[in-house]
Amino acid sequence: MGTWTREELQRAHDKYVATAQEAAASGNWKLWADQFTDDAEYNEHHYGRMQGRAAIEQWITETMAQWPNSEMKAFPHDWCVCDEERGWWICQIENRFVDPGDGETYEAANITILHYAGDDKWSYEEDAYNPANFAPVVTAWMDAKRAHG
Repeated sequence: MGTWTREELQRAHDKYVATAQEAAASGNWKLWADQFTDDAEYNEHHYGRMQGRAAIEQWITETMAQWPNSEMKAFPHDWCVCDEERGWWICQIENRFVDPGDGETYEAANITILHYAGDDKWSYEEDAYNPANFAPVVTAWMDAKRAHG
């Protein structure tokens, strides 16, 4: 038996997903960072490791304000596995760009590992992805954006 119930783990994950959407739509990434514990660790394979909620907030705010990241406004989860014993979620998350005007979907996936800490807080996140998978998506999105104004 794990520390948390499946229901609590599901609620926390659902809140994580909803808060990411709200932060992306509003540009207020503090909302998303506030879901982490004060001493949380964030391991982002491209950008490195961040320690603490304040460092996570600074990094995500700056990163998501930069182009082309600023054009990613949705992060749907394709699939998730919950390890109830550990309180971990492992998910494939799409990084979806706004519609450039052609109605097509432009996105690239990453694998995210989350460690739950209780009280709707996360103590750890790790994002793994292949940057080479993002380059053709960004190029295709830019081409479509130019073609559709």
